[in-house]
Amino acid sequence: MQYVQPKKVNHQTANRLWSVKDFCSQHSLSSKEETRLLQLFGQFATACELRYNTTHKPRWR
Repeated sequence: MQYVQPKKVNHQTANRLWSVKDFCSQHSLSSKEETRLLQLFGQFATACELRYNTTHKPRWR
């Protein structure tokens, strides 16, 4: 266990959190995929987590 002093914490390295619902609507993900991500992460997750855990159907014919 390590104690972190609040004055020494660097606030510039914070990750941006996304609403899972907003991410799914922006990236045209299905409601089934949105439900899976909500179960996995809850309401919010980092962009990196969302990108690496989405599955897309191929766009070719």
